[in-house]
Amino acid sequence: MTDRAVVVVRPGALTTVQDRGRPGYAHLGVPRSGALDPPAAALANRLVGNPEECAVLETTVTGCAVRPRHGVLAAVTGAPCRVTVDGRPGGWGSARWVPAGAVLDLGPATAGVRSYLALGGGVAVDPVLGSRSTDLLSGLGRPPLGAGDVLPLGPGRPPVARVDTAPQPGPPGAHRDLVLGVRFGPRADWFTAAALHVLTTCAYRVSPASNRVGLRTEGPALQRAVGGELPSEGLVLGAVQVPPDGRPVVFLADHPTTGGYPVVAVVREADLPAVAQAAPGTPVRFVVAPAARRRGHG
Repeated sequence: MTDRAVVVVRPGALTTVQDRGRPGYAHLGVPRSGALDPPAAALANRLVGNPEECAVLETTVTGCAVRPRHGVLAAVTGAPCRVTVDGRPGGWGSARWVPAGAVLDLGPATAGVRSYLALGGGVAVDPVLGSRSTDLLSGLGRPPLGAGDVLPLGPGRPPVARVDTAPQPGPPGAHRDLVLGVRFGPRADWFTAAALHVLTTCAYRVSPASNRVGLRTEGPALQRAVGGELPSEGLVLGAVQVPPDGRPVVFLADHPTTGGYPVVAVVREADLPAVAQAAPGTPVRFVVAPAARRRGHG
C-alpha cells in the first residue's frame, strides 16, 4: 500500500470527506452534498497548494486527529481550533509541514462548528458520481471516519509560498447574529401575511437538532393560510421549508431533493457558508433580500 496516506487516530464526533459536491443529479434524487462552508474548504486547499476541487476533511465541533505515513503539508481553516503536531502548536489558518508518523490533532472548535483540514495532494478516496463527498442523507461516498481508517492522498505538489496566517470571517455567535437574506416563494401564498411578517421580523435561534441536511430553528411558528399538504416537489439548496410544527428549516448540502411541506422562501446561496459555523443557540434573522423588495415582496 502506498505511504501517501493518513491514518485516522481520533475521528471526533463527525468527520467526513468533502469536496465541491456532486451537483447535477437532483433529477436522480441525489443531493449536491459537498463542504458546508465552501470558502473555508477552498482556502485550506489554496494554503497547501491544492486545486480547490481537492477533497478535504470536514470536522464537527470536536475536531479529529490523523497520522500521515509520509510527510505532508497541512492547513486548517473554518472554525478556529487548537492545532498541534505531536503536542506542539501547529497553527490554524496557515500551512504547516507534518512529518511522517507525527500526530496532527485538531482540537474542539473554540467558535463555530466545522473546521476543514486540507492535506497536500488532497484526500483521494474513490469518487462516486464524480465527487469524493460523503452524503449523510443518501449514503453515497465514504462513511464518516472511524479510528484506524486509512485515507489515501493524491500526488504531492511543489512547495507553495508560505503564509503566516490567512484572514477568515469570524463565525456567528452570541455577539453576531446569523443574518440570512431570503426571497419569498415558491409557496409563500400558503402562509398568512402575518406569518411572512413574523419570518422577517422575529428572532429565531439555531436548534441543536441541526445537521448537514438542514438548519433547524427555534422560535415563533408560521401560521398557514392553506391547509393540507402538497404533492412532493423539487427542493433547492437554501430552501426554507416549514414542517407541521411551523418552525422554518433551511436546507443545506445533504438536503432531500423533493418534499411535500411548503417552501416559504429561499436563502441566498452566498449566505449559506455562515450557516455551517452557526452553533446551537446562535440568533438567526431572516431578512428580505433587496431583489425581492424590488419585486414588491417587502
